[in-house]
Amino acid sequence: MAAITFDTLKYANKLKAAGAESQIAEAEAEAEALAEVFELNLKEVATREDLKHMEDRLNERLDARLLQLEQRMIIKLGGLMVVAIGAVATLVKII
Repeated sequence: MAAITFDTLKYANKLKAAGAESQIAEAEAEAEALAEVFELNLKEVATREDLKHMEDRLNERLDARLLQLEQRMIIKLGGLMVVAIGAVATLVKII
């Protein structure tokens, strides 16, 4: 998980500089609460490594499915060829 730092003192100072009428202790408490919210919400955010891992797993599954599809198509094509050769052989005997 990616770590994000949140400077609570800097946040409190910006609030104070912007004319916030609260005391600095209240601003720091608000900043700490905000930092906690960020930390809790970032636990649910996917990282690039998470996405890469998921992409790799999906590619593996897709490759496996495509291989199965290819094998089924080869079997069906082989069956069609057997039927076609049989039909031609039957027609040759009849004619």
